[in-house]
Amino acid sequence: MPQNTLHTISTMKDNGDKISMLTSYDATFTHNINEAGVDMILVGDSLGMVLQGLDTTLPVSIDDLIYHTRCVKAGNQQCLIMSDMPFMTYRTPEEAMTNAAALMQAGAQIVKLEGGMWLKGTVAKLYEQGIPVCAHLGLTPQAINKLGGYRVQGRTPEQAQTMIDEAVALAAAGASMILLECVPAAVGKAVTEAVDVPVIGIGAGPDTDAQVLVLHDMLGLTPGKKTRFVKNFMAQEDDIQGALKAYADEVRNQTFPAPEHCFE
Repeated sequence: MPQNTLHTISTMKDNGDKISMLTSYDATFTHNINEAGVDMILVGDSLGMVLQGLDTTLPVSIDDLIYHTRCVKAGNQQCLIMSDMPFMTYRTPEEAMTNAAALMQAGAQIVKLEGGMWLKGTVAKLYEQGIPVCAHLGLTPQAINKLGGYRVQGRTPEQAQTMIDEAVALAAAGASMILLECVPAAVGKAVTEAVDVPVIGIGAGPDTDAQVLVLHDMLGLTPGKKTRFVKNFMAQEDDIQGALKAYADEVRNQTFPAPEHCFE
């Protein structure tokens, strides 16, 4: 199959085709994710928690992301690769350009930054330099200490409108995608309708253009209490490859996420 690009993903949105995405951090899982028909891969700073055993994503470094992006690139055939910009690696547009360039050289096709209106200038600068950006709104794990925990965002009309306004502004500044995490389904729908770029949801309801889950979560490997928006696909399949394919299929046919995976 041909390599997925930003154009591929945008065309899927325009056609109303649902888009699947999973995190990956190495070549082997990346190969299996490709074989399952998943459309995009996120090399997430979630690696700090699922690979390094950390409590948060904050200690993850740009060198960590560069290394794992290279590993994913080595095992990739057609998925579009997105890489996270770690905590405090995009404090200024200049710093963002240096670190984003390193991720692109390692194999990323788009980088993801967490933040709202304050990112407009950085997004515009990266766009000018040919670096596509995904803007991450809602629950932003790098701001976990400011948010006071892993809480659903956009619960009030004022908060929801702010999120919509931020998504519109960031898309206008040049963001190629928006990612929404842990927001009510109605907010996910409203943001998706408000912007022309693909919107990726994780706990953002069924109406976003794409869905993403952490690989270890959807395989039932993460210890502790399961987050509401996570489904353990290994519980219904005989092997990992079957679980990966079931995820891609259920996103595509819109049976995942179901109401029990959404916030209202």
